[in-house]
Amino acid sequence: MLVLDNVHTYYGHIHALKGVSLRVEQGEIVTLIGSNGAGKTTTLNTISGLFAPRTGTITLEGKTIAHTPAHEVAKLGVSQAPEGRKIFARLTVQENLEMGAFYRTDSDEIKADYERVLELFPRLQERLKQPGGTLSGGEQQMLAIGRALMSRPRILLLDEPSMGLAPILVQIIFEIIYNINQQGTTILLVEQNAHAALELANRGYVLQTGKIVLSDTAAELRKNPMVQRVYLGID
Repeated sequence: MLVLDNVHTYYGHIHALKGVSLRVEQGEIVTLIGSNGAGKTTTLNTISGLFAPRTGTITLEGKTIAHTPAHEVAKLGVSQAPEGRKIFARLTVQENLEMGAFYRTDSDEIKADYERVLELFPRLQERLKQPGGTLSGGEQQMLAIGRALMSRPRILLLDEPSMGLAPILVQIIFEIIYNINQQGTTILLVEQNAHAALELANRGYVLQTGKIVLSDTAAELRKNPMVQRVYLGID
């Protein structure tokens, strides 16, 4: 479904991604793990069209999207729940969800997706008229994912969904991510919680200083000595 081939992305003169290559097959959950500053968010933002790679290719179902504007990438079926949630704090929960479908015109299908999101996130149902900025961290994360789902994505990019959440909420969020995938949405998951990410994913990539240094099934990555030592805290 999604292929990055030898992607190089820069922030000005800073070489952030140094030949990143990865693939995500339809129906998979693929995780990208790495430490702070490794380039995980930059990878997602490059896929989303927020950054354009200087060299390399990005294809979505065979269509080149490497230099496609972000709003056009969204229309092609790529949706991102960004790091830090970035919800619209002054808008209500309902308005935030409606913003996720801003370019869609299929009102009946929008309504169906809205109901689906509220089924996935019952807490949001209880807070529809509440400003997004007054929600707890976990509720804001639910809202960010729900807003992304309102575009009916073919592939969902999740950037650190467990960041700052209590362990019980992390478990709830990851169960919901699994359910979203089981309903047919392909997922590329960026996550520092390598334990949770590798338990959930089919395959994974390890990113260090802008380069992919390991790729394998999630089960094999959990057994890898370097992954165990650096990311899983196993000596």
